[in-house]
Amino acid sequence: MTVRRDFQESARCRSDLVIGREELFTGARGQLASGGSVLLHGPAGIGKSTVLRALAEEYGATARTVLRCSATESESHLPFLALADLLGLVLDEVSPRLPAAQRTALESALTGRGESSLQRDGLALRLAVLSALRALAADGPVLVVADDLQWLDPASAELLGFAARRLEGTPVQLLCAVRTEGQESQEYDRQLRACPPGTLAARLGPLTRAQVAQLLDHRGHGGLPRSTVREIHRTSGGNPLFALELGRALADSPTPPRPGEPLPVPTSLRALVLSRLDMLSVEARRTLLVASAGARPTPALLRAAGRENAEAECAQAAELGLLATGPDAPAVRFAHPLISAALYAEAPAHERRAAHAALSTAASDPIERARHLALATTGTDPEVAARLAEAAALARDRGAPSVAAQLGLLAARHTPADGGPGPGPGPEERRLAAAEDAITAGEVDLARDIAREVLTRASVPADRVRAWIIVIDTAGHTMAEVDAVFPQALADAGDDPRLLALVHYQLAWRALIVEGDFTEARQAAAHAAELAARGQDRRTELLALAFQAQTETLMGHPEAPRTIKRALREPQDPRVACHHNGAGSARFRWLVMGDQLAEARTTVTALLREVRRRGSVESEVHFLRGLAETELRAGHCGRALDLARDSLRLARDSGIGETASAMLTSLAEASGGDVDRALALAREAVQHAEEDGDQMYLSRALGALGYAQLVAGDPAGTVRSLRRVRSLELGLGITDPARGRWQGDLAEALVRTGEVTEAQDVIDVSREHALRLGRESVLAVLDRSEALVRAARGDREAAVAQLTSAQDRLGKLGYGLEEARAAFALARLRGRGPGAAAFDEAARMFRRCRALPWLRQVEEALAAPGPEPVPGRPEAPAALEVLAAMERQVAALVMEGATNREIAARLFISVKTVEATLTRVYRKLGIRSRVDIVRLAAARRAR
Repeated sequence: MTVRRDFQESARCRSDLVIGREELFTGARGQLASGGSVLLHGPAGIGKSTVLRALAEEYGATARTVLRCSATESESHLPFLALADLLGLVLDEVSPRLPAAQRTALESALTGRGESSLQRDGLALRLAVLSALRALAADGPVLVVADDLQWLDPASAELLGFAARRLEGTPVQLLCAVRTEGQESQEYDRQLRACPPGTLAARLGPLTRAQVAQLLDHRGHGGLPRSTVREIHRTSGGNPLFALELGRALADSPTPPRPGEPLPVPTSLRALVLSRLDMLSVEARRTLLVASAGARPTPALLRAAGRENAEAECAQAAELGLLATGPDAPAVRFAHPLISAALYAEAPAHERRAAHAALSTAASDPIERARHLALATTGTDPEVAARLAEAAALARDRGAPSVAAQLGLLAARHTPADGGPGPGPGPEERRLAAAEDAITAGEVDLARDIAREVLTRASVPADRVRAWIIVIDTAGHTMAEVDAVFPQALADAGDDPRLLALVHYQLAWRALIVEGDFTEARQAAAHAAELAARGQDRRTELLALAFQAQTETLMGHPEAPRTIKRALREPQDPRVACHHNGAGSARFRWLVMGDQLAEARTTVTALLREVRRRGSVESEVHFLRGLAETELRAGHCGRALDLARDSLRLARDSGIGETASAMLTSLAEASGGDVDRALALAREAVQHAEEDGDQMYLSRALGALGYAQLVAGDPAGTVRSLRRVRSLELGLGITDPARGRWQGDLAEALVRTGEVTEAQDVIDVSREHALRLGRESVLAVLDRSEALVRAARGDREAAVAQLTSAQDRLGKLGYGLEEARAAFALARLRGRGPGAAAFDEAARMFRRCRALPWLRQVEEALAAPGPEPVPGRPEAPAALEVLAAMERQVAALVMEGATNREIAARLFISVKTVEATLTRVYRKLGIRSRVDIVRLAAARRAR
């Protein structure tokens, strides 16, 4: 057989497979040869699948059994499909060797003849997969080859991970690939944790310009001008697939671009597909069209759809490079998704409809059947619309809101303008339901477009208000940009309490985000709750009560506990119970602020689990942040950093909650990661909040920036940032110091800059509110800061006692990082002589917390040279009495021979403050240098 070189992927005859990948390929080969597993990761088109196939072919020959799967995005919502790919062909071999319960669960999951689920058959299924792999390994080595792990359905991923973590000592190896984006991406972490211990994670990065030139030359596109190769490298970003397509486009172009002109954007893949389609028989082309229309085509599905010679026709397409080939491949897989898309787009409309009609009866999944039926039907059809709406509800229940949105739009398209016979929903209602599903899935642009389309046609007030609410919801924290919507929404609502409740609930958010007025926000939320209760809209009532509770909590309002109880009363709405703005979230915030960290962790973990099951992206981002914050408070800095980074990645992927996630990740980075990264993220969050006009998150972002600056050794920067926070929160009406917990950092930074009076004022004001609200951890942190004030004023004995007490209380409350910070302050106060053991204790605590930036500060303090503290140091000479208290302390330490850096460490001030203080000392005493201070003191003592 002749295989087209453009798409052929045979490993043994193509040395270009490892162009630019030599080191990676060698490392992966060694890992596999030693019996280990490999996880390849990198962006789309970077060559992961190519390297994966090369390694699989090389090491597959040494294994008795090779199990393969390659997931796609379109099938990722269908449970157990990847598992069926892996074990479907060996089921008959392993079934007799499994216990009866495991065999039944596995057969049910793989064949679909039962109603197996992880929730019901979880343990039996997990053990069945583990037992099946062990049974296969008993007969000889097993190699599991899994491509595109990011699209694995969650059920299969969970089962594979469970087994992989327990295969130590068993001759089972995994060779996997997962798509990740960005040089520092950590998206493969979840897949790596699902691999056997010791798995090698190898990232495929972009090719260099020289490597791109070598690749083009090897593929027959050599001889191009260097400027052109440079432009190909730039345009492709070093992605080998894109570089080759650009090279092909240039080779085919009769007039290559002149220097300085942009390269032609190629439609090369589509053009190649069209040219190859001419080489197919008519029947094979129809078979491929049916395959392109299906979400997960298999030879069996194609035969059920009327393609009797599917295997032979697929083999013909594989010869031409249109289909990917692989031994015992259970699915029909196109060599590239664009091949499928191009083939489908070029087919006449009636042929596409015929393909979908055939699949509407052949597909086994009800969601797929409904989708195909819709695409096979022209015009409106109430029965088809009803089936699509049912399928959308099923997808929603499966936790696939994106699929539900697509099906909802199809349902709306097939719904008659008058809704058809019966009282069913009309097309606009179905479009709005699809928009709400899109919001849940994080597809806010789609939701906004749908809502605006509805507003151009809808005349029913309920539909119009619902559409306005979607427009407002999709604005997120840029709510100021949709200010003009509110009057229109109120006008459409008229005097209907249900509709008015929806609008006033959004007005409450506007008051908080745009105006920064907590009092107005609370009142608007309470009014919305009253309207919703009058209109018997329990969902909106619960949301409004939860919002009122959160606002009161942040304000330190005495009604907060009672409002939370009202929001938690039955009956509850399941859509609100786990919503990020629901009562569960309000209760979590109350627990965190009230120092109940263990209960807060349990609460937010349960909420996170539920929203993940439902596929609610915005809520997942929110609760990931909540869990990260809880772990950070508890001093689990490494865990908090992982969760915060997950939240930020998901926020950036979806475009939801980026400012809040950047702020929280900055706090986690400053505590347990990279301080420079923390500063960059905090500044990004500040910039976004300022651009959005979001006063609430601006104060939080500035708080994160101030903390990062403190850790970075910039107390002056901390003072600037946290003074702004103090002013903002005063204007917002926020009085609860547990909301941002910045007060202790501001006081500490003020001490370091020599502004101890202001530091004491911050402590006194904050302590009053903390006492009123019973914020024990805040009180302990304030005591730690006040100890620094006392030390700066020379009262070291009282400072030591207060620090010791604060450390003990923080430890009992479970605030590990704050406890370690108190221990560190105590060690610095005692000095390196009698305080040496205290430094060791502080270092131990920071290690336990994985607070690496703080640990480095301890190490630097221990490494700094200087004299031991002098017990019983004499009083300062009389000449020093003209100096202020801080100036006397600095001068006295100069007499001991301390350097500026040592003085700063001893007095908890910055080196710049020491220098400024010495300048004032020189001026008051009429001297010029440190030496003059020593001489003056010696002369006074000699008298």
